[in-house]
Amino acid sequence: MNTNFPLLETFQSIFHTDKKPRTFFAPGRINLIGEHTDYNGGHVFPASISYGTYALAIKRNDSKFRFYSANFSESGIIECDLAALEYKRSDDWANYPKGMILHLQKAGFPIDSGADILFYGNIPNGAGLSSSASIELVTGVLLQGLFDLSIERIPMIKLGQQVENEYIGVNSGIMDQFAIGMGKKDSAILLNCQTLEYKYAPIQLANHVIMIINTNKQRTLAGSKYNERRSQCEAALRDLQSELKIESLGELTPEVFEKAQHLIKDPINQKRAKHAVYENARTLEALSELNNGNLTRFGELMNQSHTSLKDDYEVTGIELDTIVEAAWGQAGVIGARMTGAGFGGCAIAIVEKDKHEDFKKNINDIYKEKIGYEASFYTAAIGDGAKEI
Repeated sequence: MNTNFPLLETFQSIFHTDKKPRTFFAPGRINLIGEHTDYNGGHVFPASISYGTYALAIKRNDSKFRFYSANFSESGIIECDLAALEYKRSDDWANYPKGMILHLQKAGFPIDSGADILFYGNIPNGAGLSSSASIELVTGVLLQGLFDLSIERIPMIKLGQQVENEYIGVNSGIMDQFAIGMGKKDSAILLNCQTLEYKYAPIQLANHVIMIINTNKQRTLAGSKYNERRSQCEAALRDLQSELKIESLGELTPEVFEKAQHLIKDPINQKRAKHAVYENARTLEALSELNNGNLTRFGELMNQSHTSLKDDYEVTGIELDTIVEAAWGQAGVIGARMTGAGFGGCAIAIVEKDKHEDFKKNINDIYKEKIGYEASFYTAAIGDGAKEI
């Protein structure tokens, strides 16, 4: 964990201490398939990755929290008191840990003093690999460790989602926090977002690697059309409920949807619902194909997922489409799709190990020529969820 050594020195110099802090880590996540299904009561298929957020912390004797990010050093130390944890726009990134402290307190967990906390993330900023949920969960395990809180993992995950929804104001589903909190090395998680039932599935890539390709187009969830897509799906669901006894789009099979889609009055909402229903079916099929070791079919499902996100959900954009369509034409690629909320951010591809250097060069050449700047490439190892290290 070579990241720790400069962080330890930075912590001690920023907070003027020679004490050794405790160190915690929460990963980022990729979603292999099942996009925009989480808030529609469907299934998702995420995995936690080796990139993430480190947090070093020492308890204080007073009620002051001091936050410092090695990624945003120009902001300096951001301070608040245990009695004044309300959202402040000027606190910027520090609102994520503040929200987590507040929501743990509200849930009855005794946090009786402050702390000095240094954060450092190596998730590419704005890439859509869920750096916000990573900060929430690393704060959760940090508070659990420092204050000896007896909180189970799933309640902590739910508090992380509450912070995102109620404190930050982004109407997102639970997938990010769940993948980051429950991640397991070399496994993806099939998660039913309605019931929180989950199964681990082995990701045995053998001769392949998962490449993450960052468009380097910044995207922010709160400012994107994310909430609009969500309300379009809710409107479609209300129309379907005029005749169907369902609580979410995730309960529908493609066959039932085809017979009932005429109930959805708005043709755009009909397309949004179609994506949610078919993507959920693809995600369930993906689990059985991986369990059977059929990586080729899994790749085909990834490709279909991207097409649906482009045509029916309309969340891709020229940057993601350029990368994914270029990937489809490369030797050794089993499948490629956007991952995350869309509108920029990242794509993923499953690529043969011995072809991945050519893959990077070819994709970057095509992308730079069409978009005008370069993409960034990361090889993702699938690692464990949030923990003390």
